[in-house]
Amino acid sequence: MPKYTYVALDARGAETRGEIEADNQTTALSKIREKGMFPTSVNEATAASTRPGKGKSASRGKTAAGSGGGLKKEIKLPVLFSRVKTKELMVFTRQLATLVDAGLPLVRSMQVLEKQEKNPALKKALGEMADAIQSGSTFAEALAQHPKIYNKLYVNMAKAGEVGGVLDQVLVRLAEFMEKAQKIKNKVMGAMMYPLVVMIMALGILTFLMIVIIPKFKEIFSELLAGQALPGLTQLVMSASELMTKRLPFLVVGVAGVIFLGKMAAKTKQGALILDHVKLNMPIFGNLVRKTVVGRFTRTLGTLMASGVPVLQALNIVRDTAGNEVVAKAVSQIHDAVKEGENMAPPIEASGVFPPMVVSMVQVGEETGELPEMLMKIADSYDDEVDNAVAGLTSVIEPLLIVFLALVVGTIVIALFLPLISIIGNLS
Repeated sequence: MPKYTYVALDARGAETRGEIEADNQTTALSKIREKGMFPTSVNEATAASTRPGKGKSASRGKTAAGSGGGLKKEIKLPVLFSRVKTKELMVFTRQLATLVDAGLPLVRSMQVLEKQEKNPALKKALGEMADAIQSGSTFAEALAQHPKIYNKLYVNMAKAGEVGGVLDQVLVRLAEFMEKAQKIKNKVMGAMMYPLVVMIMALGILTFLMIVIIPKFKEIFSELLAGQALPGLTQLVMSASELMTKRLPFLVVGVAGVIFLGKMAAKTKQGALILDHVKLNMPIFGNLVRKTVVGRFTRTLGTLMASGVPVLQALNIVRDTAGNEVVAKAVSQIHDAVKEGENMAPPIEASGVFPPMVVSMVQVGEETGELPEMLMKIADSYDDEVDNAVAGLTSVIEPLLIVFLALVVGTIVIALFLPLISIIGNLS
């Protein structure tokens, strides 16, 4: 009888690794679930090098046992060229919830959605998931086979919905979570669009003046003033123009290099931690960033706990989906404290990341036994605060950008007119 190595989560969300004997992969999955664990990866012992989540069967029979990694890459290649957008996943989740709530079997619901799906990556995933469920996998296990489409939050909420028999309600909650998260993102992006356009226009106008207009005036002044000294402001502007004209390629390369180094640093744990700390403490935007990440933390944790996900497992998921390394580090500390038997409020306060209002409301939620509901109220409150902060930030940034543009252009114009006054005086 072949042996299978597995990675699974227990009821507390702790990861467990082991080995089990079974006739096939489906039987191995069933035996692991009988132990009260949620398998995230099951592979034949001879294929231990297979990455977690990639070695499961139930993929339309295309990945046979013993096939090489090259074949798997070839099968998955079309998915790499098509990305599943949040809106598409949100629509799919809402439609699936409606079909399941109407009494349609899960496999049949996914087959219906597969036929009408236009995104090739999601369409392929739906077909493979339907086959996986027919082969004996749970819905959550089928989702876990496609980590690029369904994150840990999605998978664990689906698992909780299956265990509790409320999958349709959990899917609705998931769709609402994604809708609210997308709504906040769209508001922030929309509010920043106008200032961004104004800034790009200002930089374009400044570059045009410095590279095209000012050098022509420099030639005119050198001819008409016959060696006379230019005013100090004019000399400053001329020097800046000469620097930009001669060193423009180096400036472009320098800016590109800084951006590249910043992105490379963001990929390292320490670099991401430093950058996220800077984001949270920026003079103007820091408050908005902090409110956004706190709202995301409370909504994600509240949604998971309301769906029946154990608190330690929920904290692990929140840590992985926080989107900010400072918050992720704080959530790790909260997880460790709760694992030792403490309440959630004291480590939240000790982290220094979350405002006092969050600490107070979490404490009240723990005392009343309504922590998930309290977390959702905090999230709604912070969503409103983000709306107000975005509106206030926009009202401040717009006049500041206009004043900045006026000062820059005005300074250049004055610098060009000062020598003209001297030329007119000489002519008189």
